Amino acid sequence: MIDRSLSDPDVQGTIRVVSADATHVGHVRATNEDSILNATPIYMVADGMGGHNAGEVASAIAVEEFAKLTIQQNVTVEQLGEALDSAADRIGALGGESTLGAGTTVAAVATMVLDGVGYWVVMNLGDSRVYRLSGEIFEQVSVDHSVVQELMDRGDLTPEEARVHPYRHMVTRALGAGPESDPDYWLIPAEAGDRMLICSDGLTGEIDDRSIERMLRGPSDVRTVSKDLVRLALDNGGRDNVSVVVVEALEIIGREALVESASDHRTSSPDEDDLVEEDTLPRRVREGQDGAR
Repeated sequence: MIDRSLSDPDVQGTIRVVSADATHVGHVRATNEDSILNATPIYMVADGMGGHNAGEVASAIAVEEFAKLTIQQNVTVEQLGEALDSAADRIGALGGESTLGAGTTVAAVATMVLDGVGYWVVMNLGDSRVYRLSGEIFEQVSVDHSVVQELMDRGDLTPEEARVHPYRHMVTRALGAGPESDPDYWLIPAEAGDRMLICSDGLTGEIDDRSIERMLRGPSDVRTVSKDLVRLALDNGGRDNVSVVVVEALEIIGREALVESASDHRTSSPDEDDLVEEDTLPRRVREGQDGAR
């Protein structure tokens, strides 16, 4: 039986979005090893790593494999896992000195329909990030797979110390580099007006979360926001490649709420004490679970 939720653009729960992306090599690097996918139903940033042009090749392979799913309107968790496995196999099969140690982070947001409800599927492997703005809520959805994140989790490092720590760029999981790594997944019910940001650490290494929230909450459209985020990272140093994809939910098919303006609920940033944390009940799923859960 054909799953209409994967192919029918008008099936109940489908998230209709507008999206934009921007990337820049930065002021220090010679090449841009980031790769971007910005096409329904997958929005992704891959930050390559390795000697010579290895990172550029690895991140491009990741995007190529996930791009095969863009003939659909929605995806399943299983399909995302299969794309990741295919990319890992291709990266692992690379030979030659120029691709020695090739690997990449993967941070992605995809759309999924489950029982007539639209969901954001967030996937993360490495230290690229996914943020969400939904009404009064602003949160970092993904959790970095990095040495400094583990140190913070143990209470040995503060966020401020992590930003300048000598190991801040050292990841503990990646696609194709080192031992096989499993990604993290989250399922989050979508609301009209949501904004999702997918970015490389070239952004988060230069600007803080408050600045990111302020830009996402502002009245500008997603194209302007994506360009402004990259520009701010460059103005603050631009010491790494910086890449962003901004996705906004205009409408959830079958729901009455329709976003009339990009600024209806974003005109001001809440005070730090008023920020809501982790109260949106995102559902975390593991690779290998049935995508229809």
